[in-house]
Formats: sequence, structure tokens, C-alpha cells
Amino acid sequence: QVQLVESGGGEVQAGGSLRLSCAASGRSISTYAMAWFRQAPGKERNFLATIRSSGEYYADSVKGRFTISRDNAKNTVYLQMNSLQPEDTAVYYCAAARLVRLGVLPSEENAYNYWGQGTQVTVSS
Repeated sequence: QVQLVESGGGEVQAGGSLRLSCAASGRSISTYAMAWFRQAPGKERNFLATIRSSGEYYADSVKGRFTISRDNAKNTVYLQMNSLQPEDTAVYYCAAARLVRLGVLPSEENAYNYWGQGTQVTVSS
């Protein structure tokens, strides 16, 4: 089993930056596909970014502003978020997948086996 704990959320003004962390425990995630999603109030949870053996991939809404990275020595994945806007306000979730599922897109929630509890990000105008 893998446990994921997000941190680094908080309140920031528009145009600011935050770096979210997702610390894993239980097993090494060095070979896992990792991803970030977010869910705004009253909306569905949406894919943001994934890092996997084939590379990094981003949703169009965050491409060029957000960067996903990993530190295998720390068993941690990060999401650097720049140029934040009020519409980025949401609960941000980290997710992990031990195996890539055939026929399931990396942007789909059911591509991932493990989820963190989320961290709140609030961007004020």
C-alpha cells in the first residue's frame, strides 16, 4: 500500500506562486506514474499533470504555468504553480499508479490506484 500526503497549499494573491508536495510512504514510488488533479467547489475533479516513464504531460489549462517533478530519493512529487489566478482556487490532489492500465488515459481518475487527502489552494484577486 502507498499513502500519499499533500502539503504546501495555502492562500496566495493573483500572480503568485506555490509549490505543492506529495510525500509518499509505504513503498517507493520511483517507478509509479504520479499525477496531480484539482477540484473546485461544485465542480468535478480535473486532471492537471502527470509524470511517468514516458515523460510529463499537462492539461492545456495549466501548460506553461505548472510544472510537475519528482525526487525519488525523497519519495516525493511536486507541483510548481506559477502565475496563479483566482480560477486556480481548488483542492489539489496527488495520485499514484503502480501500473499503467491499457485503454485508460493518464488524465482519467481511474488510471490511479492511490490518492491523497488533498490540500487547499486559494488565490485571491
